[in-house]
Amino acid sequence: MAEKEVILTIEGLKRLEEELELLKTLKRREVAERIKQAIEFGDISENSEYDDAKNEQAFIEGRIITLEKMLRNARVIDDLEGSEIVALGTTVVLRDKDYGDEEEYTIVGSAEADPTSNKISNESPVGKAVLGQPKGVIVEVNVPAGILHYEILDIR
Repeated sequence: MAEKEVILTIEGLKRLEEELELLKTLKRREVAERIKQAIEFGDISENSEYDDAKNEQAFIEGRIITLEKMLRNARVIDDLEGSEIVALGTTVVLRDKDYGDEEEYTIVGSAEADPTSNKISNESPVGKAVLGQPKGVIVEVNVPAGILHYEILDIR
């Protein structure tokens, strides 16, 4: 099976590269030092320091593999890609037609999605509904609670 393409903004790519570099250099050294110190304490069969350090090492190595795979399959999108229609990397202003609330989201790939920062995935219900749509359109979004109606007020 082909590996899934990871869609990233330039900012997201940089953040993943920085995390990978930190893990490969500083974090690997730190955990290796913790393991070395734990071994020096003697019997490792009942040494919780050793177990904790080995678990952290496994986590770090797993995250490194994940990040390398994501970067290998990354497709960087230009933040300026499409301003007439909603596209990856664009910011869209939506008005909830039922309640009048306005919300602003940046459409990003799933690897960068962070709803707390108003970055939603192109694979999310709202992301799917607005992708490819022009300003002024009203979209229907199927969510577990029912159907939401949003008007696209602005795209930038």
